This record gives sequence, C-alpha cells and structure tokens, in this order.
Amino acid sequence: MLINVPETVVADGLRGMAAAHPELTVDVENRVVVRRDAPVAGQVALVSGGGSGHEPLHAGFVGPGMLSAACPGEVFTSPVPDQMVRAAAAVDSGAGVLFVVKNYTGDVLNFEMAAELADEEGVQVAQVLVNDDVAVTDSLFTAGRRGTGATLFVEKIAGAAAEEGAPLDRVAALARQVNEASRSFGVALSSVTTPAKGSPTFDLPPGELELGVGIHGEPGRERRPMMTSREIADFAVDAVLEDLRPRGPVIALVNGMGATPLLELYGFNAEVQRVLSERGVVVARTLVGNYVTSLDMAGCSVTLCQVDEELVRLWDAPVQTPALRWGR
Repeated sequence: MLINVPETVVADGLRGMAAAHPELTVDVENRVVVRRDAPVAGQVALVSGGGSGHEPLHAGFVGPGMLSAACPGEVFTSPVPDQMVRAAAAVDSGAGVLFVVKNYTGDVLNFEMAAELADEEGVQVAQVLVNDDVAVTDSLFTAGRRGTGATLFVEKIAGAAAEEGAPLDRVAALARQVNEASRSFGVALSSVTTPAKGSPTFDLPPGELELGVGIHGEPGRERRPMMTSREIADFAVDAVLEDLRPRGPVIALVNGMGATPLLELYGFNAEVQRVLSERGVVVARTLVGNYVTSLDMAGCSVTLCQVDEELVRLWDAPVQTPALRWGR
C-alpha cells in the first residue's frame, strides 16, 4: 500500500489535498474541508461527510455548485459530531445548513447529535438521508438501505439550487426528491484492503464476484462465478429498474469502486446503455468514473436517478470541485 503508517493515512491524505487544491481550506487537525470563500452571504450551505476510503466522496466534492464543507472520518468510520458542528459554523451565512447523510448507523447518529448541537449555537440545520442501494434491506452497517451513489446526485443537484440562492426548505426538498428518485446496485470483483488490516477484509475466491456488495465490503445478494460485463450489466440494471420503475428519463452514474480501470468502466457503460435502451429507458445524462469508491476494491456500481427538466437543469449547472467540474 502507498502509505506511511495506517495511523496517519487520513491526515497524510488531507495534507496532500491541501497542497493540490488551494481553493479549499483544509483543517488537517480537526478533519474539516471547507470551500475557501465560505460562508457565502445569503446562501444555504451543504455539509456532508463519512468514513475515509471512498474518495473523492466527500471532500472531493467541496466547492462552488456542490458542498460547502466535508468531514472525513477515519477509514470506513463515521466522523464525530464535533467535526460536523465545526463545519456548520464555518459555512453558515445565516441562511441555514443542510446535512447530507448516508444511511449508515454511525453517520446517522453523529449527524443527528451534531444537528442538535448546531441548533443550540443558533445554526438552522435540515437533514436528508441517502438510502439508495437496492441490493439489501439491512446490513452490518445499517438499518434499512445503504447510502451509495445517489449521494453524488443529491450533493450536486441540491448544491446547484443552493448556489442559485434557493432557501433551505427548497434545497432540502430537492435533496429528498433526488434521493427518492435514485437507486443503486454494486458489484465486487475483488475484496477491499484497509490500511489497518493490510490484507483483504473478506474472502472472495478467484473466479467469483459478489452481486450487491456495499461500499465497505458488506455482503450483497449472492456470489456467482465470474460474469462478463454484458451479464453484469443485465443483472445490475434490472435490479435497479425493478425497484425504481422510472416513468421518465434518467441520469446514469457508472461508478468504479477504486481499482477498475476507466477502459473497463467505459466498456461496462456501453453495456449499461444497451440494457437501458432495450428496456425503453431514456438516458438524459451519463457520468462514468471513480466517484464513490471502496479503497482498492475492483468492481463497479450503477446508479439511476429519474429526472425532470428542473433536475437536469440543476445537474447541468456549473460546478467547480476537485473531482467534479463543468460550466463557467
């Protein structure tokens, strides 16, 4: 692994991020990443966070048009309430703060506590819970569905609305609308190796894959002998469509888990587009790449979000973050 010691891997990464992105304010000691121009007068702020190891989620999405701040926890471990309160205070302009929370038990509890503490300090906070994974209902980390790829959709679209000056109730309503309109399914071709363990965290024999894996390596629906890209796309997209049942166009995210080359992801996207076309689903926009990862896991996920003209407009709105940027 390309690290010094496991104990400093998050701090080391944050120091490197600060050096690469002077447009961000990176507090390495307190583990908070903030857009440098925050707070922005009259603008709702978006704060998210979660365990490290899923980069660029979340700190890579801090910047105009997306998040105002992010709180990275230890690897695969929720950030603590003090981080979230500090982030909220740093970015609140008086227009309120929206917490974007993936549905993992530690994240949910800590963000709820942070919202209460922030409220005591006079910061108005709303929350949206992201729970888009259709693979399983409960897991080692969650009660209910896991939050995965839809987090990117929520942060981008709600962030665009905030950038335009929408009030907190409208930004929160849009975030919830996006979550409710989104579904995801992931596939692992290999296990994940955490810095602390230094070896695969679960046993996935050569020639097998895990259908419905979670972003921490949680078990999915079933294991099967290795499948072709075409076969995986059929299975994953049908699992999403069976639950989502879109009645209009979608935005598609074909996401890599961290160790799958773009050549393979683009080939997989071709198969995803084929399945959607065969099922009569119109694709309004597509994003391909490593956005919601699991360290060195080989694999992929598919996220679909049913959209209308307003959601597409907000998706297309300018964004300037380390990991996502277009417009302007």
